[in-house]
Amino acid sequence: MKEQNSIPTSKVARATKFVKTGVKIGGNYLKHNVKKMIDPNISRDELHQDNATDIYSSLSEMKGSALKVTQMLSMDKGMLPRAYREKFAMSQYSAPPLSGPLVMKTFRKHFGKSPQELYDTFDINASNAASIGQVHKATKNGKPLAVKVQYPGVSESIGSDLKMIRPIAIAMFGLNENDVDRYMGEVAEKLIEETDYLLELKRSVEISEACTHIDGLFFPKYYAELSCEKILTMDWLEGFHLNEFLKTNPSQEIRNKIGQALWDFYDFQIHTLRKVHADPHPGNFLMREDGTMGIIDFGCIKVINDEFYDNYFALINFDTLDDNDKTTRIFKTLDFITKSDSEKEAKFFTELFKEMIFLLGKPFAVEEFDFADDEYFESVYLYAEKLQNLDELKSSKVARGSQHGLYINRTYFGLYSILNELKAKVTTTRPEWLRSNALKVC
Repeated sequence: MKEQNSIPTSKVARATKFVKTGVKIGGNYLKHNVKKMIDPNISRDELHQDNATDIYSSLSEMKGSALKVTQMLSMDKGMLPRAYREKFAMSQYSAPPLSGPLVMKTFRKHFGKSPQELYDTFDINASNAASIGQVHKATKNGKPLAVKVQYPGVSESIGSDLKMIRPIAIAMFGLNENDVDRYMGEVAEKLIEETDYLLELKRSVEISEACTHIDGLFFPKYYAELSCEKILTMDWLEGFHLNEFLKTNPSQEIRNKIGQALWDFYDFQIHTLRKVHADPHPGNFLMREDGTMGIIDFGCIKVINDEFYDNYFALINFDTLDDNDKTTRIFKTLDFITKSDSEKEAKFFTELFKEMIFLLGKPFAVEEFDFADDEYFESVYLYAEKLQNLDELKSSKVARGSQHGLYINRTYFGLYSILNELKAKVTTTRPEWLRSNALKVC
């Protein structure tokens, strides 16, 4: 893969890159419209492919929050056409890496030494590269290590990047402006946290130690003396990313074992720790043929406050939805319906979000769920498409849904997607208070 020798870090340089991308997208639309005049039946597939290529090419050179947003969008399979999903998914661990001189510069700036002086060996060529940093393989005292190096200028450009990507996201993906503005603060806060590798070090140690009892999981050891705000050193873990793992043709038993470990990992974090690894894309899981799995990258952690937790998860117990007064109170607390809604609007959005909860909460309505059920996932994607095209949501003058739900929804969507690709059948463990009366009878 071709290396990058520089990253645009100033506001002017990054804004210029955004403008050039916009010009390319405009040209793609013009080209598509000309072809449409000649052949009215032509599809938008070529347009999507051209736009996806140009957007990814530009943002992957910019790194940082701009590229991170494409990673988040690639996980939301109901939002994007296939061309975008497939291209943007590359940002999870296959972005163009930085060149050796830039890596050396980062080490000298933060440690005053070259990586060769800190480690016994250090591969200057990155093993993989994502949106905020890239990973190099090293050794020290006979131990294989993974060294994550952050790209220059990432934390400083978050605010301006999000402002510039906002109109692209709204125009390209049909998003509601109020919803985008509502969630931008939450996204910015998490991105700032992800650029603080000392915070990641602290959280990595805390959560991995708390989860060591979960069967089938393993975690790296972290090395504080070889870490700083922009560099993080940990054990190198062997294993396959999801697509590579599936090529080994694992048995259904192994698929289920890994799927169960993954479910149990998230169940424990959310309901016991009240903080969760909110970046469940395939690049953060290393699967082995014996059914065990390594978990890395605790940069994106969502801490769940009590009020949000109590209300959000009460809806997973479908008995709650049988109580109209309780449901209304929760919907108001979570901003699904608002004080400014008319009676007609309140009724419409209540029914709409009840439908969403029954659909997305289906795995919690049974003791065991088969995530190989492609019909279920197709219904989820069709529902997401329905929401995207609803005039009532597009024209809504208020944002719908608590900003705290953004990363929790993203977490479950990512979890469901991985379990679906694994074709895993899992026992959907949860706290007793989230079990409906029907399940208790069973």
